[in-house]
Amino acid sequence: MDSANQVGATSPAPITTGKFTGTLGRHIARRLVQIGVKDVFSVPGDFNLTLLDHLINEPELNLVGCCNELNAGYAADGYARAKGVGACVVTFTVGGLSVLNAIAGAYSENLPVICIVGGPNSNDYGTNRILHHTIGLPDFSQELRCFQTVTCAQAVVNNLEDAHELIDNAISTALKESKPVYISISCNLPGIPHPTFSIDPVPYCIAPKVSNQLGLEAAVEATAELLNKAVKPVIVGGPKLRVGKAQKAFEEFANASGYPIAIMPSAKGLVPEQHPHFIGTYWGAVSTSFVGEIVESADAYVFVGPIFNDYSSVGYSLLIKKEKSIIVQPNRVTIGNGPSLGWVFMADFLTALAKKLKKNSTAMDNYRRIYVPPGVALKRENSEPLRVNILFKHIQAMLSGDTAVIAETGDSWFNCQKLRLPENCGYEFQMQYGSIGWSVGATLGYAQAAKDKRVIAFIGDGSFQVTAQDISTMIRCGQRTIIFLINNGGYTIEVEIHDGPYNVIKNWNYTGLVDAIHNGEGKCWTTKVRTEDELMEAIATATGEQKDSLCFIEVLVHKDDTSKELLEWGSRVSAANSRPPNPQ
Repeated sequence: MDSANQVGATSPAPITTGKFTGTLGRHIARRLVQIGVKDVFSVPGDFNLTLLDHLINEPELNLVGCCNELNAGYAADGYARAKGVGACVVTFTVGGLSVLNAIAGAYSENLPVICIVGGPNSNDYGTNRILHHTIGLPDFSQELRCFQTVTCAQAVVNNLEDAHELIDNAISTALKESKPVYISISCNLPGIPHPTFSIDPVPYCIAPKVSNQLGLEAAVEATAELLNKAVKPVIVGGPKLRVGKAQKAFEEFANASGYPIAIMPSAKGLVPEQHPHFIGTYWGAVSTSFVGEIVESADAYVFVGPIFNDYSSVGYSLLIKKEKSIIVQPNRVTIGNGPSLGWVFMADFLTALAKKLKKNSTAMDNYRRIYVPPGVALKRENSEPLRVNILFKHIQAMLSGDTAVIAETGDSWFNCQKLRLPENCGYEFQMQYGSIGWSVGATLGYAQAAKDKRVIAFIGDGSFQVTAQDISTMIRCGQRTIIFLINNGGYTIEVEIHDGPYNVIKNWNYTGLVDAIHNGEGKCWTTKVRTEDELMEAIATATGEQKDSLCFIEVLVHKDDTSKELLEWGSRVSAANSRPPNPQ
């Protein structure tokens, strides 16, 4: 990304000592556009105002003002999921520490988010002065030290000489590592011309990662030998398929093998569910029906990009044996109890492995033999209170390639996991970090990036109370998302892990709140539903006459109306959390 590497660029005019028009602020704006960012989520503060002026002046960049920094960070996270990279701009320390939680979530989910902070005046560094918006010490490094643990690179730009190099290095590192980065820009620098910014950012390319050829061949040979000997192998897709950029290679491997394809819960949306060999979610005791049995009884399983944590392993209760497993990570392959080969990249490995496999449909045939389709159709009495399983029967019918699902942390994880996604239907949730309230900002960011899709978000009442304000920004941006607010009176997921009075929340008039935020400006429609008939009417309106509006549907359900999977999962996670200390 250095100006010395002008790939395909015409030779610039010789640099003279005359006036330069290129500024630091313009350079950042152009760089963001060049890497694919068209919308930047921001909250103004005195240290970033001049920089925001330069971002606004970039015709290809749209500045989206958010209600708080946490939501701006969540929006950049959601945007990165749809576009491949996102960006947010906040002010020093008071803004930076507010956005920190969202950046930690993006780090856990391997999302490249460029977090830019307007920093102190360059003259104040090293002066022993105390500044506002800080904790009252003359050391300005507190914010940087906090971000060092949740970003893959940091750049503190407080002079113009090395600004170009620091910024380009940080941005390219975010893209290479698929993780967030932190860039602090002194508030007095964005508008100053400098020779290093005298031309537009030159085209650049990040050197492709090429697998070690000997390691790749050894990994493929050892894996093919194990799999071709196996009687009933299976494939399980994991969440790191995204960071491995291996979704196409995964499909090649699946097609060539003939094995059943399951997914870990956090990989939903990364594997095509209309594939003829797709069988559902592998989640231990709360797997899709018949999937847990097929995976755990296999004599070989290929886990592609897995994350095994206490949530995905249902309190460490998976019945998986290391000697039967092949673990394919973005840059390493581990074969059973045998070799572990590094610098072997996921997409290269899966493509090469596909060419070496004998087709084997035994496990798929076994699945079809034992599979029993879902049983009795759900029925209800007239005016019966709406049940969550009835709700999701109707949600399934709403999905198409023109929609995307955002599932909030909580019972929405389990209910949305059971949806069968049509081809090209987007799906996002935050399972590793599990921050309640994430979905409001993420929905804002995802919808801003994926304007061709109608986003359908499922948000619990407890989560919504954390981040509700940025419904305002969705309306201001003219978004047409459908939000289903599940009102069951509390933190249901916490209730099933460990109940107490702290899990009951104050009930709000949620539609009344959204109407107040709407305040007659922009397109917004709200309704409450208590029965299946009211739900059907609401969906018809949201997809019909209100199809161009933000639609907010508050669904009132019983506080104990939870998925059977949450009940099982909650008891197992609770058991894992409450293990007594090992004797010393």
